[in-house]
Amino acid sequence: MKVLVIGGGPAGSTAATAMAQAGLDVRLVESAHFPRYHVGESLTPSCRVVLDAIGMSKILDDHGFVKKNGGVIHWDDDQWTFDWQAQSGVQSWQVDRSEFDALLLEHARNNGVAVTTGVTGRSVRFADGRPVAVECSPDDGEPFTIDDFDFLVDATGRNGLLSARHFGNREPLNNLRNVGIWGYWTGATLLPETPSGGINIISSPEGWYWVIPMAGGRMSIGYVTTKDAFARDRHEHQSSDDLYRHLIASSPTIAGLTAGAEFLGVTRVETDYSYIADQFCGPGYAIVGDAACFLDPLLSTGVHLALYSALTAAACVASMDRGEVGEAEALRFFEFAYRRAYMRLFALVTIMYERYLGKDGFFRTSDRLIGDEQQSAQPDADVSSRSFAEIIGGLSDLREAADSSTRVITDRLREEAVRAQLQVVHAPGSDGPDFTPVRGDPLSDAESADYRLVTSPQLGLERVRAARP
Repeated sequence: MKVLVIGGGPAGSTAATAMAQAGLDVRLVESAHFPRYHVGESLTPSCRVVLDAIGMSKILDDHGFVKKNGGVIHWDDDQWTFDWQAQSGVQSWQVDRSEFDALLLEHARNNGVAVTTGVTGRSVRFADGRPVAVECSPDDGEPFTIDDFDFLVDATGRNGLLSARHFGNREPLNNLRNVGIWGYWTGATLLPETPSGGINIISSPEGWYWVIPMAGGRMSIGYVTTKDAFARDRHEHQSSDDLYRHLIASSPTIAGLTAGAEFLGVTRVETDYSYIADQFCGPGYAIVGDAACFLDPLLSTGVHLALYSALTAAACVASMDRGEVGEAEALRFFEFAYRRAYMRLFALVTIMYERYLGKDGFFRTSDRLIGDEQQSAQPDADVSSRSFAEIIGGLSDLREAADSSTRVITDRLREEAVRAQLQVVHAPGSDGPDFTPVRGDPLSDAESADYRLVTSPQLGLERVRAARP
């Protein structure tokens, strides 16, 4: 099978590498020339699991990125630490995305992917419901058409070649209309209780801050707030730099962590983070990473969702190529796995933004989101952060994909989304979120439970139940 991947970020490079390693003929085109700047520096331990599967983890370990063991959250009056290395024996990295993405793309090349940069996929032509050609524009030269492929993977990020531009079916999440503003420092510090290489997440009355340790003694420090609050504050300051410095000084905690530190300049701003497409796949195509959906950066989910969707899509296509599963079944599994992962994280992020539950409420919600109802049903029991850490680490998604017997029933995930919505609606001063985008598409537990994702002895879907009549 010939596969065309449009987009060479983490999702595209990972999917391309995994499929090439499975013996498929893979071509990838990317609009940028790497290295190029990108935000999204704090990786979850699930990323290590995925990158282990394609032979990248040692490369990243040897490159010199900061190794991330966990983090500290100061949220309103609550404080807690999560340490994935201690709890699960898995660590991840804090990366410079310009370097990380370039390493992933080079790894794809080294594994036989035909990579071309400086080429933008402009439009997709369909015939009988399947993509048959992609119109491309190079940086220099004449436009051309790629039409010699059997399957298309859209990894075009926020540009959304299929979801945003072709189908026009990507929905913004109105309860997460936020703006991030950030910059880089040298000489800043982390909270003293931070696990080695860990992230700090610190709330403020109208948003929250991240503090991420980077290689070379640098620190990425950012602030996320609502669009309305950002617009109001931006109006009161002459420039983004002035606003950023004001925000740093406004938090006693952040001001303390940056005392005596040097701001390295170049304030950056990003807006309208969160959205989800009505469909993630169809005959002859799959949409991975940010091209399908993106969630607010509160729990550092972006690269997790990118790599998780990429590995899952590659497994589905590899099994289709070997004749182990039909296309409809494989794509149903992909949609099921990716949409569930997003829905669970969306419910947890929404609950955290509403703030009134406190950490015990977050932890009990997390128990229900992974099906640990025995724990969550005991109001007088000690509340553990284990489920919370597993979800934000992306480990629950990988576990469920590999073992259908551990999957919380999708109806229960929907019920938890409704529970979150009702709680938010009744919170003082809240209009409540719109869960329609993550609840509206059918997900079939029964059919998808027939398969599990495997990486050994080869990447693919393995049937765990007899074929249905």
